[in-house]
Amino acid sequence: MSGEATMVNGCMLTDVTEQAGTRNERKAHTRAALLEGTLALAADRGFAALSLREIARSAGIVPTAFYRHFASLDDLGATLVDEGVTALRLALREVRRKPDAHLADTVRFVFDQVRVKRALFGFLIRERHGGSAALRQAISLELQLIVREIVADLSRLRALDAWSTTELEIAADLLVSTVTDGIAAFVASAPREESAIVERTVMQMRLIALGIGGWVPSRLSED
Repeated sequence: MSGEATMVNGCMLTDVTEQAGTRNERKAHTRAALLEGTLALAADRGFAALSLREIARSAGIVPTAFYRHFASLDDLGATLVDEGVTALRLALREVRRKPDAHLADTVRFVFDQVRVKRALFGFLIRERHGGSAALRQAISLELQLIVREIVADLSRLRALDAWSTTELEIAADLLVSTVTDGIAAFVASAPREESAIVERTVMQMRLIALGIGGWVPSRLSED
């Protein structure tokens, strides 16, 4: 059983399963410490200004041990993008699949995710236009994927059958940009301002939805 010890050649050996579990737990703890340390350090100077050595120090490990967890600093940055934008994109996909999902509920859901991971989303907002080209590209790609998924959603609406692909893309990009701006304001705000920012973003999204409903597609306006 796990936790038992066995005497072999005069040496006491702890159960292998327990040892493996302990190693995995330590590895997960160190990995989380590296990510948290990166967020704390980047809040002051930006990701591009950080060194592997100081990130390792923030987690209490030597620089060479860093490579047991990440292949490079870019790999670490990509992991942060995965934990933020990628996770949000997948969560939003599940929300949009619900037949009773409303626009306001979806927007509030986004901010609920941001509230739980405020430091992470603050990092992503700053690095979206920051100094690390690899990180900017990773964030941009994930946002483009969200836009594409919204384009697919809009294309299924019968009321938008006459819309061109370009018009659908513009509408989706406007929706994503509006929420992204709301997130930027949210992570920079004081706690007392959070609710107002969320509700303002909800209102902005509703106005955009009304504009979409009243838009005359270019192919019809030219007839």
